Amino acid sequence: MSLPFALASHLDLALQTAAAALGWVERGFLPEVRVADPAHGDFQANGALAFAKREKQNPRALAQQLVDRLDPSVRSTCEVTLAGPGFINFRLKPAALLAWLQDYDSEAHLQGGAASAKAGQTWIVDYSSPNTAKQMHVGHLRSAVIGEAICRLLAFSGARVIRDNHIGDWGTQFGKLIWAYKQAQATAPAALATALANEPLEEFERLYKAGHHAAEADPAVLDAARSELVKLQDGDAVNLDIWRHINGVSLAAFQQIYDQLGIRFDFAHGESFYNDKVAAVYRELQQCGLAQESEGALVVFHPEHPRFAQQPFLIRKKDGASNYASTDLATVLHRAETYHIDGAAYVIDFRQSDHMDQLFLTAQKWFERTGRKLPRLEHVDFGTVLGEDNKPLKTRSGENIRLKDLLAEAEARALALVAEKSRDLTPEEQTGIARIVGVASVQYADLSQNRSSDYVFTWDKMISLDGNTAAYLLYAVARIRSIFRKAGLDPARPPVAGASAPETPQELALARRLVQFSDAILLATSQLRPHFLCLYLYELAGAYSAFYAVDRVMVDAAEVRARRLLLCHRTLIVLETGLHLLGLRTLERM
Repeated sequence: MSLPFALASHLDLALQTAAAALGWVERGFLPEVRVADPAHGDFQANGALAFAKREKQNPRALAQQLVDRLDPSVRSTCEVTLAGPGFINFRLKPAALLAWLQDYDSEAHLQGGAASAKAGQTWIVDYSSPNTAKQMHVGHLRSAVIGEAICRLLAFSGARVIRDNHIGDWGTQFGKLIWAYKQAQATAPAALATALANEPLEEFERLYKAGHHAAEADPAVLDAARSELVKLQDGDAVNLDIWRHINGVSLAAFQQIYDQLGIRFDFAHGESFYNDKVAAVYRELQQCGLAQESEGALVVFHPEHPRFAQQPFLIRKKDGASNYASTDLATVLHRAETYHIDGAAYVIDFRQSDHMDQLFLTAQKWFERTGRKLPRLEHVDFGTVLGEDNKPLKTRSGENIRLKDLLAEAEARALALVAEKSRDLTPEEQTGIARIVGVASVQYADLSQNRSSDYVFTWDKMISLDGNTAAYLLYAVARIRSIFRKAGLDPARPPVAGASAPETPQELALARRLVQFSDAILLATSQLRPHFLCLYLYELAGAYSAFYAVDRVMVDAAEVRARRLLLCHRTLIVLETGLHLLGLRTLERM
């Protein structure tokens, strides 16, 4: 017996085939197969109810007709029952559970099963995107970790994924920064050189603040800063040299954070990359009648839109400078024509929703009028990280918390936990484990939340072996590995030949949870919401704990021992695969 990876999709197709034989598909029947409450089965189809209501027929009678038409192979693998007013429940037979576990025996086989969902598609994921000349802070955390998880989920599901760090390396802030830099260079060149040699990014951040405050206080400074920006955008050699130095220092500092988080990018095409491409955007938008001049600026109106009727999309400032809209439109065109993408996911704060909506609407009209095919554009929005006072997380002085300081504190707190729980390990081993647990705890605390919601950052809940935390899941992985280590077995090749089908309630519950991995992957990937995978992994770890507490693994009966080692091995593979998809590193011992 061989079973497909995605069992819900397999059952969905079987019901569609049965419905087609009955002539229902053309009348709008949809199976609606989903994971069921364990009390009723493994999967449940609810489509008969809605269809019967439209057809004004008895839903249970229609559901029975579907069941009667199901391919015999479905009944050979599932117990099929009706419940209530037409719910169709499917419970996998123990032999079918065993067959699935035997087929999907490695991370590669799991990925092979999942790879059909996005096969042949190319996606760009636009994430992290900090501004150069500034240090990454806690506000940059969500885009970075959510974006990386989405990249991994898409790639696991068969897509070709291009990672783009669309850094903010162009724009108004550089006019202010270059103005302040030149002022410092003219008045205190030795102090500037010393500061840049010792703490370059901190010095650039200080200079930007000085330039920003001076521009706010004096309109003449603001005009001078704008002039410096235009000179930069026009290719002035002095300003370009200053700008390149700023970006080089910034990217090196960012990379240290990315290394800690296990993030890599294919390129960092910031706003500056599109500087020579915006003129073509202005020209095309005017030629196709989409953009027009208004008070010296170039704008796009969307009079039919309820929110944007009186809010034009500004794509060129009246002083001739480009802005986010200019470069974002050039980015859409470049990605579509250079990489022939099927989709682009923009992992950007929810506060940019109006900008993203106007961008997508403008791009849609532009591509339609010029005969181009627009890729699918997704705004993967996310909420705010809050402190325990339910306000955006800040230091006590009201400053943004630097991301490098946050990760350092996470490692320190994790080390205290590891030192308390694993006193038999050497200090070096404890430090290595704490480094992984600390960073993973920050990542997982973020990913386990519905990204559209704000969440409260709480150290005590985050770095804990209790509850839905990274430490709990990493410990579950380490505990399974310890079983193989104590038994002197290779966890990659356990002796599972001759394993029988699961029998005990705990074995069956664990096996059923394992086969639902495919549904968690599909749900998380289709909605670009990693928290669905987090919840699944937490529930899987709980099912394993219940199994381990009751069913001893290393028993004398060879058949029983083999099937329990099989369950341990498959749980280990699924947990590690899932955690790696979230961007977390795992441990062999803890």
